[in-house]
Amino acid sequence: MNRVYVCNCFGVTEAQVKKHAEDGACTPRQIASACKAGTDCGSCVRRIQALLGRGACPRRELVDQGLGVAALATEPELEQLEGAA
Repeated sequence: MNRVYVCNCFGVTEAQVKKHAEDGACTPRQIASACKAGTDCGSCVRRIQALLGRGACPRRELVDQGLGVAALATEPELEQLEGAA
């Protein structure tokens, strides 16, 4: 199997990023929360953005339907949103 590494710092592959995106991660920050990619040197963030930009994001579609920014938030981000309200 051919492994294309996106994040060399943490050994995260393109397939792993795509899997996290399929599971609902829509932003590089959400990918970082899932697997640490992009949290060390940061050189992979643009590649992660490019991978995320290629596919549909189910949660982004919820935002487009007027269900709010909370649809894009991770669990810690939701807690911050709720705490600010």
